[in-house]
Amino acid sequence: MNNSFDIYEMVNNLIIERLESGIIPWRMPWKTGIGFPRNLVSKRAYTGFNFFYLLSLQFSSPWFLTWNQIQDLGGKVVKGSKSSRVVFWKILEFDDSGSKTEIPYLQYYNVFNLSQVEGIDKKHLPESSELEHDFNPISDAERIVEFWCDAPVIRQGYDQACYVPLNDEVRMPDPKSFIQEEYYYSTLFHELVHATGNYKRIGRHAQIKDHQSVYQHYSQEELVAELGAAYFCAMLGIEQVTIENNAAYIQNWLKTFRNDRRILVTASSQAQRAVDYIMSHQKVPDTDTTK
Repeated sequence: MNNSFDIYEMVNNLIIERLESGIIPWRMPWKTGIGFPRNLVSKRAYTGFNFFYLLSLQFSSPWFLTWNQIQDLGGKVVKGSKSSRVVFWKILEFDDSGSKTEIPYLQYYNVFNLSQVEGIDKKHLPESSELEHDFNPISDAERIVEFWCDAPVIRQGYDQACYVPLNDEVRMPDPKSFIQEEYYYSTLFHELVHATGNYKRIGRHAQIKDHQSVYQHYSQEELVAELGAAYFCAMLGIEQVTIENNAAYIQNWLKTFRNDRRILVTASSQAQRAVDYIMSHQKVPDTDTTK
């Protein structure tokens, strides 16, 4: 294995490559309809950077194999296919004056997606690529959504999460497809904050004409939505799971404004207003059965 280059720089470049392609790995906390990335032989799920990076590549299969694994299974790589690199830590032990010293050492290896491989006997292939987990709703979060009296329509089963102003509806992936329940609600509240900008509510979206460009307005709106989602997660006590995702996404959009912190202050104010709007439009059902 060649370790002559800076592997840390390699990882940074891979992340930058995905950002420049318009896909932000840490903002895709759900499987894209085909399952979480796993090794076909060990059946182990990839974790950490490897998980988000492989997921962001959007292959048609969740299964990956090394070159040697492909050969062992009698397959071959489809001509012209490009491998993807995953990284792992190896612990090196040194005996220093009678005491052992352990040093973590970062290494990499190349993998191919199953869609890039041919010739493997079907008996080695999984029967199903569905790798969902049981979804356990967070009751406090569910109540906020359920009791919002003028909420947009929420539809599930899509490959992406978005708010559609024309239909005043939020589209979400299936809850079971998310890595963790907390990520589902963070994503959902992000889209619901977008919905507060509709002319029927706060009307924030109508201000687009006051911005220098449509792209700048969209960028600031993304900051508002993500900050709002972060506020909701803090209110629900799940921010410890989602805060790094929130921060990474916000930092990316700040680059649009060359790290102009004044934009963040403005977006923060708008996000707070959006959250206050949703919380002030809660209509709790009357459960008094004596009436």
